[in-house]
Amino acid sequence: MHGGRELIFEEGEALDKDRAMGTINEVAGRAKRQVAEWTGDTDAQIEGGAQEVKGRAQNAWGATKDAVWSARDEVNKEQGGRRDSTSQRDGS
Repeated sequence: MHGGRELIFEEGEALDKDRAMGTINEVAGRAKRQVAEWTGDTDAQIEGGAQEVKGRAQNAWGATKDAVWSARDEVNKEQGGRRDSTSQRDGS
């Protein structure tokens, strides 16, 4: 956890865990749906489509969190690095 955020570090880049998992679910769901279309398995097509939508939602949630954290960082920067004491206590 980094300042209350779950991040995945790869090659010096930080990525929100929800964005990473969202991308994985989106790609896996798309692949599952495509294979199911080729084989004619309608149940698997539905499952794949649902997993793809879940991934998109996770990715969007992660992007939203990233935007909030960026805005918070910008405000802290403008205030000279001061932090709200309540955010320090609860780890957010």
